[in-house]
Amino acid sequence: MRRSSSLITAMAFGYAFLYAPIVLLMVYSFNASREVSVWGGFSTKWYAELLDNDAYLNAAWLSLKIAATSATGALVLGTLAALVLVRFGRFSGRLLFNGLITAPLVMPEVILGLAMLLLFVALEDLIGWPDGRGFTTIAIAHTTIGMAYATVVVRSRLAQMDDSLEEAAMDLGARPAKVFFLITLPVIAPSLVAAWLLAFTLSLDDVVVAQFVSGPGSTTLPIEVFSSVRLGVSPQVNALGTIIVVVVAVIIGLATWLASRKKR
Repeated sequence: MRRSSSLITAMAFGYAFLYAPIVLLMVYSFNASREVSVWGGFSTKWYAELLDNDAYLNAAWLSLKIAATSATGALVLGTLAALVLVRFGRFSGRLLFNGLITAPLVMPEVILGLAMLLLFVALEDLIGWPDGRGFTTIAIAHTTIGMAYATVVVRSRLAQMDDSLEEAAMDLGARPAKVFFLITLPVIAPSLVAAWLLAFTLSLDDVVVAQFVSGPGSTTLPIEVFSSVRLGVSPQVNALGTIIVVVVAVIIGLATWLASRKKR
């Protein structure tokens, strides 16, 4: 009984430490005062001003497009890399290939951003592409980073998959491509969704790498928020954070409801 009480108390403090700041942010998004730390009454004016803030809206739309593009590219490349590492056994250059795949996981983002910047500058001087830095360069950089995480997620699921399912399908005459699309993909589908969401979140949240590979007119939402916060926290940031938290909570709630309904 004493152990249960101690465990509940520790969990309560842990959850409070994690979620109390988010709750305070949501509460102060309805603050009438411009001072974010002083309560001045209930108001929704900051949401109205946020909807009129073209800088935030354009940055948010650009971030969503980049995140969706880079997450999709990272999922495709990560899945192919995971298949090579799991299904092809030991081959010449496997150790180097595995090292190149996992390098972005342990390399500081400053180094990654600088390396990407130097790469794009060198390519522009040699072949004239990419012409400046913007959507394309940010998406390529985020795809490179997200691919490493997607590979880890998909690889772990492929390693646990029962090979007899694929072998039985091929014994019945199915070609490898058909086995992959009809057997392998449905089995590893949850890991594919998880990998895509992880890559999407990493792209949507990135500041350091995007600052190196972005240019004029290609400011993402994290960079826009970070730039505005350095000049003083605006209540619009609280409103923006509240909207993001609510949207994520709704998505998680729907996913949980669909999963429980499927189990029943």
